[in-house]
Amino acid sequence: MRLRALAMAGVVVVTLAAMTAPFFRSYTRSAALIVRMAGLKGPVADALEWEREPVAAYDAQVPSRHGRLRARLFVPDHFRRALVLVAGVNALGIDEPRLYGLAHELAGVGYAVLTPELPDLQRYDITPRTTDMIEDAGVWLSNQPRLARDGRVGLVGISFAGGLSVVAAGRPALRGRAAFVLSFGGHANLQRVLRFLCSGMEPAPPGGPHDISPAAEQYRLPHDYGVVIVLLGGADRVVPPGQVEPLRAAILTFLRASHYDLIDKRKAAEVFAEAKRMAGALPEPARTFMTQVNDRDVESLGRTFLPLIGQASQSPALSPDKSPAPACPVYLLHGADDNVVPAVESQWLGRYLEGRTRTRTLLSRVITHAELNSEQDKWEVWQLVDFFASLLRR
Repeated sequence: MRLRALAMAGVVVVTLAAMTAPFFRSYTRSAALIVRMAGLKGPVADALEWEREPVAAYDAQVPSRHGRLRARLFVPDHFRRALVLVAGVNALGIDEPRLYGLAHELAGVGYAVLTPELPDLQRYDITPRTTDMIEDAGVWLSNQPRLARDGRVGLVGISFAGGLSVVAAGRPALRGRAAFVLSFGGHANLQRVLRFLCSGMEPAPPGGPHDISPAAEQYRLPHDYGVVIVLLGGADRVVPPGQVEPLRAAILTFLRASHYDLIDKRKAAEVFAEAKRMAGALPEPARTFMTQVNDRDVESLGRTFLPLIGQASQSPALSPDKSPAPACPVYLLHGADDNVVPAVESQWLGRYLEGRTRTRTLLSRVITHAELNSEQDKWEVWQLVDFFASLLRR
């Protein structure tokens, strides 16, 4: 009897282990992903090394209603689901080293990852057709039986592409095809974010009336990067026609330098110097605007462009809170102190989606804008691990 009881106990233990293995595995995969995204080294990283699938990267072409999109596929030896990963405004597109690294790490923990290139975002232009392209990439990937085995895919969007991905996931073509959508540092309302970038005023978090009261707004110093993008799009409204393209060329040089500043300080210094040289060659008033860009004079640029925000596109394709909610679960991850797209945007998006679909929101001090910061306490890290573990089970 004793041997029989021991045998039965053994069967129960093995059965429970088998049943709960996917649950616990989601945590080891999540921890491995976060450790690698943060670039951590040491015993913890070494202990999680077994959670790394071999990954092969392939160039691809994705059809869309706006023309074929250059893309890259990251395919691990074993994977549970395929997903579309899109970055925000970024001149390097799918060749941006941090995007490439994130795609590779997501593949390493069991996803087949497609990164389509979105040409308007490469030009720092947030357009309705970008949402179309994200939707088309999701539909195309869901139709690849080798990658999307159940015909469903995840959507992951970073920064402004986060909000656009939520819009895309709510469209009829992706109903039943989207397994989940993750907005990482994304927006709920584009007009409100543009206003923040020009004024520093953001709404209070939800919790009171649904309407946002101007009296409840609070000030946060916006990042200069954002208002410069506003200037890029609105240059034709503040300088004569003959100055528009030279000014935009100088602004693009500054933005390229800002990007290099994250990955190559020497290169960044060279390109910033070129932006200053270009400013000196411009006629007025373009020279003044470009000097303000180079001086990171957010207040002066903001005062100029705040009255023009109402002229920006108000298309529902650009703001999730003006669009149908996705039927799939929506994950909202945001840096608590984000000064490009304020974290309150994810809170208000969560409020909008409440009762329409399942959502999970995490504001984290481990996150800056769309990057991980390794200098945080264990509880903050655990919250992030738990958040990604939930997503990895989808």
